[in-house]
Amino acid sequence: MSKIRPNSLLLLNESFSSTNEKEGSEIAKQIVETLIENNIEVFYVTHLYEFAKYFYDQNLDNVHFLRAERKEDGRRTFKILEGKPLPTGYAKTFMREFSAIKRHL
Repeated sequence: MSKIRPNSLLLLNESFSSTNEKEGSEIAKQIVETLIENNIEVFYVTHLYEFAKYFYDQNLDNVHFLRAERKEDGRRTFKILEGKPLPTGYAKTFMREFSAIKRHL
């Protein structure tokens, strides 16, 4: 297995999850900060709000935030837009949709 080096690109998808958001966010924050300090470009998909908000609040020129567009009624557009991290997920929307489907079965 090769080692990651400066000027590499690292893709991460919920890579540092843990039993709670605070711990997972802290682990991810420390690792990603170290990667960035070593000139490694990081693309990170996460639901960890504290982690994303930490980097958003840094207002860094080389950090961008993308998220899937959702309309106010919960409809998905399948568009990826730049936008600040949100402190909520869509579990309630999912459960509402699941309940509606279940009633029709």
